[in-house]
Amino acid sequence: MRRSVPIRTSADWNDPAPGFVEADLVAHSGPSARGSFIQTLVLTDIATGWTECAPLIVREQTLLSTVLTELRKQLPFALLGFDTDNDTVFINETLKAYCEAANIVFTRCRPYRKNDQAFVEQKNGAVVRRIVGYRRFEGLEAAKLLAELYRSARLFVNFFQPSFKLIAKQREGARVRKTYSAPATPHQRLVADARTPDAVRHHLQEIYAALDPVALLRDIRDLQERLAALADTQPIGHPTVASQPIDRFLASLRTAWKDGAMRPTDRPLVKAKRGRRRPDPLIRATPDLRKWFEAEPWRTGSELLSRLQMEYPGAYPNKLLRTLQRRLKSWRSEQANALLFAPSEKMPPGYEVTTPQ
Repeated sequence: MRRSVPIRTSADWNDPAPGFVEADLVAHSGPSARGSFIQTLVLTDIATGWTECAPLIVREQTLLSTVLTELRKQLPFALLGFDTDNDTVFINETLKAYCEAANIVFTRCRPYRKNDQAFVEQKNGAVVRRIVGYRRFEGLEAAKLLAELYRSARLFVNFFQPSFKLIAKQREGARVRKTYSAPATPHQRLVADARTPDAVRHHLQEIYAALDPVALLRDIRDLQERLAALADTQPIGHPTVASQPIDRFLASLRTAWKDGAMRPTDRPLVKAKRGRRRPDPLIRATPDLRKWFEAEPWRTGSELLSRLQMEYPGAYPNKLLRTLQRRLKSWRSEQANALLFAPSEKMPPGYEVTTPQ
């Protein structure tokens, strides 16, 4: 089967018309690839950089063909070529027959040569990973949220995110000199391409005139919040925060640099503090220990344990010393916080805090 699909390298494109795309899958498995998880199908046009993404709830060739049909409806041009890696979810009779029926040129890259798919590999990181992150997503709820996120992200990326495009590459000894075009969005490249029909140009300009990049960015942030909450095992029925007005969201962008990473999917997962794994061995004596500590807070753990062994013979062995010391440490910390931060009823003269009127 693999030999029946011709190979195309990165040097074989030679300025193709819009419609020849590279395709790849991005796995949302988190730190473990075990079990079932969602993958994202990414299509990147070679001529313009136009990128489309869609979630796949399972790796299955028939489902991939169905999703590809839906993505073809969103593309502003006809799908002429489909270039993939050597994954079996792409290289199979189902997808080959699909491409033949739709008059799509079906090619593949060389095995273990990622540079043959440099265009889509770059979008895997610059678009999918930057928007979705590296958390694990599985199930229908996550797939629906990803589909909503990609509906907003495709408009923001293709109409408002400019990028460079390599024009020429020349080797001079050990140095490689590269020449790039001026930064442009995929929409601008598609409109400027002489092979684009006038009807497509007018349709794209109408869409562009109706878009609001700030509203798109706000929608993307809201969906990222919901995705991050879902991946962090929060209840699906948990009430979500209502979308904030555009003017307030725009004002928050002025100080966003102070907060570091603003994408919710980039924020690290806060691990819950590990609770006690075995019964508290001092639970019966805690009231006595607390009373002795409050009466004589300078006593050490060894002194309190000796007194405890005298009060309860044979019940508390010496191996509980470290447990008792940790308990005293937490009590002393609580006592110090109470002394430092509790409001005092009387303050010395000259130390009163007055509120300016």
